[in-house]
Parts: sequence; structure tokens; C-alpha cells
Amino acid sequence: NSAEAKEGFEGARAEAISSFGDDRIFIEKFVDQPRHIEIQVLGDKHGNIIYLNERECSIQRRNQKVFEEAPSPFLTEETRKAMGEQAVALAKAVNYDSAGTVEFIVDGKRNFYFLEMNTRLQVEHPVTELITGYDLVEQMLRVAAGEKLAIKQKDVKINGWALESRIYAEDPYRGFLPSIGRLKRMKFPAEGKLDEGTVRIDTGVREGDEISMFYDPMIAKLITHGKDRATALATHTKALERLEIKGIQDNSPFLAAVLDQKRFQSGNITTGYIKEEFPDGFHGAEASAEVEKVIVAAATYANVLMRTRMAGISGRIEPARPQRRDWVALVGRKPVPVNIDYAQGKASIEFVGDKTHAISTDWVPGMGLMELVFDKTTYALSIATADEGFVVRRLGVEAHVKVCTPTQADLHSRLPVKQKPDTSKLIMSPMPGLVVSVAVKVGQEVKTGEAVCIVEAMKMQNIIRAEADGVVKTVTAAPGASVAADEILVELA
Repeated sequence: NSAEAKEGFEGARAEAISSFGDDRIFIEKFVDQPRHIEIQVLGDKHGNIIYLNERECSIQRRNQKVFEEAPSPFLTEETRKAMGEQAVALAKAVNYDSAGTVEFIVDGKRNFYFLEMNTRLQVEHPVTELITGYDLVEQMLRVAAGEKLAIKQKDVKINGWALESRIYAEDPYRGFLPSIGRLKRMKFPAEGKLDEGTVRIDTGVREGDEISMFYDPMIAKLITHGKDRATALATHTKALERLEIKGIQDNSPFLAAVLDQKRFQSGNITTGYIKEEFPDGFHGAEASAEVEKVIVAAATYANVLMRTRMAGISGRIEPARPQRRDWVALVGRKPVPVNIDYAQGKASIEFVGDKTHAISTDWVPGMGLMELVFDKTTYALSIATADEGFVVRRLGVEAHVKVCTPTQADLHSRLPVKQKPDTSKLIMSPMPGLVVSVAVKVGQEVKTGEAVCIVEAMKMQNIIRAEADGVVKTVTAAPGASVAADEILVELA
């Protein structure tokens, strides 16, 4: 609507003047079913320029790329050639040398429109390297040294499929707001072969580093390669399963949820994908019946293993009792009765009234990741102790599981649900950041959805809005002040 257009216009001007010292705005053609597809070019100082095929970068949020892949699942060979030749023509027109990227918007009928040229190495360059076999950084250094390109256009082929996702320090459960803090744990899947594909990790941070509000939120890039798109996607999913990041929130649950969607797997994507598929934001993925069983099995095994270890402690006043078989796993408040026959590293778990499953794992307390063979399928789960149980995560699924005796489970079912405190009159900062401006004052009447202030974090300005009608009682925020997550900015009467 007109109010949103005005607000967006003013926001775009503010970002433009802040970033470039120029608040002029371009009005562009509306493109239906737009895809963001870019062409990688490479030139030397002797007039030789080639293109190394395309990258599909349509999965974006706030115009920031989230997934990139090569080649595009949408382009035909004819369109690829036409776009590549146009990109080379542009590079030749300005006597360009080194690696560069010519970006296009492509509509649903494969008409393409020039967007911009990035005269540098792109974040997503690894997917091009993996499908062509050429090291772009090496080529840039050779060109800078004055060498002629040793690669001819006819040498550039497409070998398999590559997919990259950007691991961001963002909380997908809170509107992808920045998440700052110390990387208490950061473990990536091993690089190299993983099932039928391969894994590559590019990162510039280490375990123990601090993620601050002043820089870009990207932690790492996860890249997978396979013989075809399906293999690259399947390998990517398995790699995300084996990612461990603790201390901050990251966007990997959201990435996994996208990978699991039939639409993404079909390649039917546009730059509006995230808004179309997650109109109300991301609230986690639903566990399938199989995955819920795996989560229950993991928590039950961990519970019995820890109790068995405790039973072996010497010098106990009360003698250790034999481990019981019957337990009730509370997934949230849902009871799942099970019987377990436990042995170190393996167990047989009967879901009462259902099937019995065999599991095996090398997990011991202290390990953050449990690789669990459930019947004949291997799953990787993040598992951590919590109040009265475990928090178990697999890809976009998260569950708090309490493993109780039947009597304890019955008592839990009688407890009332704890009510959340009413914070509707408190306007709080959803993330740590810097207050840019405050739009209200004491005594002013505000309506639901009205902008109250702007908080900047990780190079992005976030508009904080009132969640209820009211009159401003107090204003604690001030321009230029640093605020913490959940710090009160404005209180309504």
C-alpha cells in the first residue's frame, strides 16, 4: 500500500545516503517470476575474456543471497550461451581483466535483463569452481601477474552440480534477527567425500571467536557437489545434519527446512520464494512420524546410558537399583511410552502398541552430536541436556524430551501449563544493536504496527513497531545508545 511504499522509499534513501553518500533512487521495470542468475567472467590483460557458465542465486532474504547453485535448473543451453556472450561483450567494452560477475534478472519466459556487474570475486564463487574445475583465485593471481589465460571458451564444461548455503549468525525463529555472542562450539562436517557427494567448507572464524553487531553475520559457507542436482541437495542435507554451532543462534534449521521442500527440490524458485513459502516467518519444521521416533529413541538411550553410568559410581549410600525397561518420553506434553533393552552402544526400543526398532550409536555424554543408526538408516542429531530432559535437534526439527517413569509422566500430565507474562505494553529490542532514531515521545498515542524506533545491527536497520495500541508512558531508548536483546525501549500505558 501507499504507506508501505512511502516507508520503504524513506528507508531506501536512508540506506543509500549512509552507504554511498547519494540518496537518489532508481525506478526499475517490474519483472514477473524473477530469478537472479549471474554469469562468471574471467579476463586477462591481453584482451582474452571467457565466461564460466552461470550461478542461480534466487533464494534470497532482504536481497541477501541464502542459497546459490550452479548450473541453474532453469536455463537452456541457448539462454546460457546468450547470457554468457552478453556478459563477455560487457567485459570487453570496458577492457575488464580478472574475475568478475555480470548479474541478470531472468523472467518466467527466460527473458533476461542486466542488473549490475561486480568487479570482484563473489561469495558464491566455489560453486563455479566445483562444476568447472578451475580455481578462480589462482586465475586472478595469474592474470594480475600478466599471464595470458590458458583456458579457452571451448574448454569450459559443466561437471555435475554444486550447491552453496550461507551459514549466518541469525535467529530464524525471531524473524532472522542478528544473533551475537561467543562461538562456544563450532564444528563442521568433514570436508571431502560424504555418501555420493563431496563437502567443502569456507570460513573465516574459529571456535571461541566473538560474533559482534558491527560486521556481516556470515559465519561460513557450506558447499556440496554431486553428479546431479538431487545428489548435491542430498549431500547438503547430510552435511547440515552434522553442523554444530553453540553460543549463538544460526540459520541452519531454516536452510534444512528449505532443502526439504518439494518446490525447492523441483527447481521452481524465484526471488520471492522465502516470502511465498514462509509468509508468517519460520517457526521450525514439523517432525515426521519416523523422525519423532528417532528423537524419542535418542533421548531414551541417552537417559538410560547416563543412569547406568551414575549407577556405577562407587561409595553410594543407597545401592544401585537394576535399570527399568519401561519409560515414557514426553515430547513437549505428548507422552510416548517405550520399553528399552539397553547395552553399551546399542539398544532395542519398543514403541508400546507399535513396532520395535534396533539402534546403535557411539555417543557418550559430553558429545554434542549423536550419529544414530535407526534400523538401517543413519541420522545425525544434536543433543544437549536441559531441565528435566534433553533438547534434541535434527535439521529444522527441535524437541524438548523428558524421559520419565510412568508415575512421573502421570504427575507431569496433571501440572498446569505455565502462562507467559504479558509484555504487550513493553516494546523491547529483539536483538543487540545501536539505536538509530526514536520516533515517539512520552504522552504520544501509538497504534499497532506503528514504527517506534530503528535499531541497527550487522549493517542492517530494523524498524521496531508497536504490538498494541496505547499511549507512551516512558521512553528509555535514545539515539546512539547501545541496547541488548530484550531491553525495553518504550513502555505504553
